[in-house]
Amino acid sequence: MRKVVIEQNRCPQNHWCPIMKVCPVGAISQNSPYSAPEIDEEKCTHCGKCTNYCAYGAFTMN
Repeated sequence: MRKVVIEQNRCPQNHWCPIMKVCPVGAISQNSPYSAPEIDEEKCTHCGKCTNYCAYGAFTMN
């Protein structure tokens, strides 16, 4: 099965990640605006919305 990966070197980690609002199952969280978002693999349905929405290309599907 494919997996969503966050390329932390592409993520600016300087704001609340807007992808959290895009995820239909709430699988993406972030501890602070200065940390990288995290994916809850148990919740993720691999729909790909995050990979299409991220302006920095930090979310990829492997």
